[in-house]
Amino acid sequence: MPHATPPQALPKPLFLFALIYGGMTVLAGVLGAKQVALGPLAVEAGIFAFLMLVVLSSTVAQLYGRAMADRLVLFGFVPLAMSILLISLVLLLPASAEMPPENLAAFERVLSQTPRIMAAGPVAYGVSLFLNVRIFSALRRGEADGGAWMMVRGAIASAVSQVVDTLIFITLAFYGQFPIGSLLVGQALAKVVLSVVLVPPLIALLVRLARHRSLAG
Repeated sequence: MPHATPPQALPKPLFLFALIYGGMTVLAGVLGAKQVALGPLAVEAGIFAFLMLVVLSSTVAQLYGRAMADRLVLFGFVPLAMSILLISLVLLLPASAEMPPENLAAFERVLSQTPRIMAAGPVAYGVSLFLNVRIFSALRRGEADGGAWMMVRGAIASAVSQVVDTLIFITLAFYGQFPIGSLLVGQALAKVVLSVVLVPPLIALLVRLARHRSLAG
């Protein structure tokens, strides 16, 4: 009887990136309940978790190829869907009589979302993250491509994908309820600025850490 082929070990950096990625898909929706001011720019706080998704998917594409990064994005739908289902279930369950009313009201206000917003999130996530991986990988000049050009690719891919994410999410979630032109412009501008400032150095940092000997095993 032929011996079974032992399963191939998952690289430690990829395993850690996948764990963080799954957490960020869930956290992005929760943080989005607050808007933060960054100088003259106002942006929903979920963008920080979402930019980590961009950073992680680009890092995985750089280290393990586009196919692996696409799988990471695809598997990200699992924790995203589970979080939506669990939040919906918890909201339907009756609250304990011992829970202070103000706490219950705050909980429901933060986690209750309209069906349009709940539907818009996964659509915007899928389109923008797959687009980010595609652009980042398409601009690659070779296997050894890294350094400054890798950071430029990260900025370009993130900026474009974040504009697309904003167009999809705001249009699906709010079109017809109120004028969305100024909201689109403001959110897109803020996300482009953050993409250029934060994403490139974070990609470079994660790639360096993944290639460090302490994480190589």
